[in-house]
Amino acid sequence: MNPPTVPPAIPLERYFQAPGRTLVALSGGVDSAVLLALTARVNGRSKVSAVTTFSAAVPAEERASARRVAAHVGVDHDEVETRELENPEYRGNTGDRCYHCRIEMFDHLIGIARARGFDTVSYGAIVDDLGDDRPGMRAAEEYGIRAPLIEAGLTKLDVRALARDLGLPVSDKPATACLASRIPVGTPVTAERLAQVERAERAVARLGFRQFRVRHHGDVARLELDENGSHLLRDDRLRQRLIEEVRAAGFRFVAVDLEGYRSGSLNLLKGEPAETESAPATSSRPAGRAGRGSPRRSG
Repeated sequence: MNPPTVPPAIPLERYFQAPGRTLVALSGGVDSAVLLALTARVNGRSKVSAVTTFSAAVPAEERASARRVAAHVGVDHDEVETRELENPEYRGNTGDRCYHCRIEMFDHLIGIARARGFDTVSYGAIVDDLGDDRPGMRAAEEYGIRAPLIEAGLTKLDVRALARDLGLPVSDKPATACLASRIPVGTPVTAERLAQVERAERAVARLGFRQFRVRHHGDVARLELDENGSHLLRDDRLRQRLIEEVRAAGFRFVAVDLEGYRSGSLNLLKGEPAETESAPATSSRPAGRAGRGSPRRSG
């Protein structure tokens, strides 16, 4: 009896092939960096461009990280300001903040794609992002944005390994997310609160902490630290400096969460999906939403 036939494995590169020209949403994190590098390698750098969208919810370091990645890969790179804070539904932060953020981002990307003749828009969602019901998924599905990393079945561990193999400058970069994810659902998102969190997190990073979050609870800054960060707190002088620096960012009290660092803890408390360093998971279908559509050109 003959053994069952095993279907041949599909080469990884196949998932990153795209007709015509591709516009990649580059966030500054490792997921979108790998997406950009592989898309450029498979299709050619001349057929790929990157766009980084930013607002008060995006740390300045993320924009700088995106610039470094685009320069390393060798593709054209634009930065475009978005205005989700002008949307009362986004500011209200009632549980679908991510949806309104992604609508704003994808509107810009689709507009750029149409104006400049790009055939495909893609972004760096990964398989790990599929475990939650994320509001931003609806926006991606409505616009028909591709997620080749999901199509290829790549997890965060896979992406990290690929980033190292590709020599990307963000291969060991800690996971991050927009600053709005530090504000509890039900608390309005304001430019002032976002700036307060960014100042505090920048100070914490300067003190040598690597994987952490500063959660905004009014006068209280709740720090989530990984195991190494908790170990650093044993140094009395460092702990005092940490308190002083976070207070200087505008908080009256500094609390350390005994559960430690975990992605999306604020949102999970309210039933909202966990944060992610990249845009939320998306469908891979090519057609865009009626009335918005995809950048694919007819003919």
